[in-house]
Parts: sequence; C-alpha cells; structure tokens
Amino acid sequence: MSSFNHLGRLVSGLSLVAKEIAKRSKALETGDFETLIASTAKKVVVSVTDLSGLTKGKVREFSPPRLNGSVAYFNNSPDLVAEPTPAESQLRNESSASDGVVTPSVSVQGKVLEEDRITKEEIGDLDRDNEGNAGAGGVAVSPAETVAAATVLKRRKPRERRVPSSPFTRALGFAGLGAGLAWGTVQESAKRLVFGAPSSQEKQSAYSPYLSDKNAERLALALCRMRGAALKLGQMLSIQDESLVPAPILAALDIVRQGADVMPRSQLNQVLDAELGADWSIKLTSFDYEPIAAASIGQVHKATKDGMEVAMKIQYPGVADSIESDIENVKLLLDYTNLIPKGLFLDRAIKVAKVELSRECDYELEATNQKRFRSLLSDAKGFYVPLVVDDLSCKRVLSTEFVSGIPIDKVALLNQETRNYVGRKLLELTLMELFVFRFMQTDPNWSNFLYEEATNTINLIDFGAARDYPKRFVDDYLRMVVACANGERDVVIEMSKRLGFLTGEESEAMLDAHVQAGFVVGLPFSNSGGYDFQSSNITHSVSSLGATMLRHRLTPPPDEVYSLHRKLSGAFLACIKIGAVVPCRELLLEVYKDYQFGEDGENEMLSGSIS
Repeated sequence: MSSFNHLGRLVSGLSLVAKEIAKRSKALETGDFETLIASTAKKVVVSVTDLSGLTKGKVREFSPPRLNGSVAYFNNSPDLVAEPTPAESQLRNESSASDGVVTPSVSVQGKVLEEDRITKEEIGDLDRDNEGNAGAGGVAVSPAETVAAATVLKRRKPRERRVPSSPFTRALGFAGLGAGLAWGTVQESAKRLVFGAPSSQEKQSAYSPYLSDKNAERLALALCRMRGAALKLGQMLSIQDESLVPAPILAALDIVRQGADVMPRSQLNQVLDAELGADWSIKLTSFDYEPIAAASIGQVHKATKDGMEVAMKIQYPGVADSIESDIENVKLLLDYTNLIPKGLFLDRAIKVAKVELSRECDYELEATNQKRFRSLLSDAKGFYVPLVVDDLSCKRVLSTEFVSGIPIDKVALLNQETRNYVGRKLLELTLMELFVFRFMQTDPNWSNFLYEEATNTINLIDFGAARDYPKRFVDDYLRMVVACANGERDVVIEMSKRLGFLTGEESEAMLDAHVQAGFVVGLPFSNSGGYDFQSSNITHSVSSLGATMLRHRLTPPPDEVYSLHRKLSGAFLACIKIGAVVPCRELLLEVYKDYQFGEDGENEMLSGSIS
C-alpha cells in the first residue's frame, strides 16, 4: 500500500508540471498550441529532468582559467597590460598541470573564492583541517600560514547555469523537483521491497524511503540551481543538527553551503545593463567575470575603479520577485517530507523568513545599513567596515570597497593569543550591537567576518540581514540574560513571559527544559575569568533539551528572536570553532553597568565604547 501511495505522489508531482504549463501559458488562452509546444519544450527538458534527477541533464562547467580570460579591461590606456603577473602565471600553470583535485584558496571579500588545484601529496595535510569547511563553504589562508582544506563530504565543482528568473521557469523547477523526489521515493521503496530496509543503526533514514541519499542530494542540487529564497532556506536548514533535521538531508545540504551555481556571462551582462545602464563599464577600469563568490541571492565579482579594488555584488534576476512563491513551494516540499517538527511552528518561521529575505534583496537598504555600521564603528578599535561605492550601486547591485582577510573559522589555525583576541572581539561586537546600538547584523556566516592578521582587524561585510530591535524588547532580554548567567529561575520565567517565549500555561516539563536551556546558554557568563568555549558542551546540551521543548511548546518565539538567536548562536559556535578563551562575564557586566533601562524613545543611542 505504501508503494502505491508513493506512486500516487509521483503522479501528483508530474501533474504539477502540466498544471504550471497550463496555468502560466498565454498560448493556451489563444489556442496557439504550436507556439506553446515550441516555447516550453526546452524549459521542460532542462528544468524537469535535471531538477528531478530523472536524467543527468547537461551542465556547462567552468573551463580552466585562461590568461586574463575572465578579466575585461574597459579603458584603452597604454599602461594597462593584458599579461598576467609572474605569480598569476605560475598559479595558472600549476592549475593546468594538476591532478584534478579541487579545493578553495584564499578568502577575501567574497565568501567562496577561486578554486585552485592541489596535488595528491598535499591531501594528507589537508584532511586534518577537514572540519573547517562547515560554515561558509570556503576556506582561506593568511600570508603567514600554509592553510588549505579538503573534506570527505561531497564537493561541487563550480557550475555555470542560467538562473530560472521568470515565475513560469521557477514554478516549473519546483514542480519538476517534486516529481523527482516522488520518483526517488518510489525507487527507494521498490529497492527496500527487494533487498529489505537498512537498519536504524546503519542509517537514520531507515524509517522513511523519502529520506534516501539520492533524494537528499537531488534536493540540494536543485536548490543550488534554483538559488534565491529556496537556496536561502536550504542554507538555514543546513546549520541544524540531527535532532531537528535527519542526517541524510544534513549531509546533502552541506553541498548547499558550498555555494550556488553562477550566472553565465550573457545573463550577467543583461543584469548589469538593466540595473546600471548600458554604459556601466565606462565607470570601471576592469571587471572580472569570474565570480569570487556565489551565494543564495547574488554573486560577487571583483573590479577596479579609479585605482581602488571594488567588490560588486550582483543579484540574480527574478529572485526578489519570487520570494513569496519560492517560500510557499519550499513549504509544500517540507510538508510533504514531514521533516519539520510541529514545535518549530513552521508557519511563523515562514512568515519571518519572507520579511527577512525581502529586506536582504534590497541592496539600497543594505547600502544604508553598511553606512550606518561604518559610522557606529568608526571609533571602535579592531573593526573595519568598507566604503560603499554609490555610483555603482542600486537596488539590485551593491558595490563596496574590496577588503581581504581570512574567515573567522580559519583563525583556529593561528596561535592561542590571536584566537582569544578574535573571540573576545566577536562577543564584544555582538553585545554592543544588541545592547548599545540595538542594531545588529544578524547573519552569522563565518565569512562575513574576515580577520586581517597584518592589522589585527576584523573586516565586516554583508549587511543585508541587519535590523533594529525595540528598546523594551532589549531591556527585558538583557534582564533575562543576566538572570540566566546568575541562575535565577524565577526571573528567567518572568522575563520569558514578558518577551513572549512562554504563555504561563506551560507544563512543568516545558518550564524545566526552558529554564535549563537558558542556564546552559548563560554558562559562559556565569563566572569571572576566561571561559574555554572548546571545552564546553553547550550545543549538545541545548539540543537534548530542545527535543522536550519541541514536544511541549505552546507558542512560537517572538519574531525578533529568529534573527537574534541565529546571530548569538553563530557567535558562540565561532568561539567554539577557534578554541577561544574569553572573559565573557566581564564583557557582559561592562555592558550592563552602563545600560539605561527605560521606555521606547528614551536613550535612543546609549553611549558605549569598545577597546
């Protein structure tokens, strides 16, 4: 019976394809069936078969780097020589003569950098740094360190494919993905009928034929091709642990973290012409068509303007207009898979995600956020926010000063003194953003924080997820954090009710789990002196309590918490990753003693400093 149910799902998935064609095609309305067939045949073949996994599809991969092949020079100045530097020549020659093993290299303004080739002899050294890939999907090396990384997980070669930009092609892509997942479920069910199901000890996916390795990989690769809100939600899911998302899905979503496919040059030029005007190139000296980063919403390219290196973030076409439909389609897939526990209140999370993604797609807003942070941190030692290049920025293109550095997770390879310094600065910044500015950059991606060893500075990038927090919320949240640090159960419960975490009708089991989770998170702030994050077991402890809270939770968290806790957990995970020892209680008390509690409208900007 189960197999017939899965077969029914396959038929339903395929019917979605036909429905989308019928619903969105003007040719059907006019009766021009010949035009309909001609205009949709290619889209059906590419989108349905490739996304569904029924066929492999044909992917145009990047060709090996050519000498200056990706860099366009726009000013015919005699001092612009099209020959590569000796270092570039050596690098590219080594690349073409390699064994074919790929790993990322130096990380700079973008999050995922050019991929260089390494020899087999280097693999042994790289394996020791395997865990460093779990975050931004890229790695980096400082000039003083020999750093590289390889992973036993599957890695994707960079792929160049057009972004599905119209409502029709995106809807068709999701329909094809749904059909592919249903087909994969039927295949897995048939396999289990013949060979038997794997043991639960062997695979966590044993209880569901949907959660097969092939289906998980099919889902991740489809998200990489679709990009936009779909990929963003996949990346959010990828940072969860197995208590929330099954292991096969997490393993496949690690592919998602490595970055999206990239736009071909023709589509990239179309976007630049539409956003900056057909004469955009006259404002530049050069532009590198090879992206240094490809993320969920856009990709980053390096350029030069008036002698300054510039990072240009260019949004994928159609992404902003498809947020609503993309998220609804992802929700349908999540409902179909039953991956998300009811205690997560998916509908509320989806609502918050739509608002956040809409803001992230507005690059004019991000430019304003970046300028605001640059002003707020202008006197702060140890931080730098790059300039915004206004005449190369608009709603879908954001150009900023290019900055370099290594992502925060790679600080783990430096000495203990440096690790402690960076960990302290991260927590100082996080506390200051929330309790001093009440304005926080909430994306904890490790590659948004680039440590520059030469200047002992953390370069901050990517402010699309920045947001304000209400004064009253911050007041009560600070009271709760201090109560968690001091182990004050009654205060934690009272502040949790005021903030909206609890209704007052919870069971004793829920209250105990909620309070204990607060105490665990408050542990770094509970005692004076340095707290060794790497020796802690915070994430495991919170995860074990999370299962109880998911079963007994009566209300979703307040909207402010989705972004806030994402940032706070990211700061903790970064300190754990780099093995920092940080005087957390001293940092908290320093903020607390200068904090002025009051109503909204009072103390609009509290005075504070960081050193």
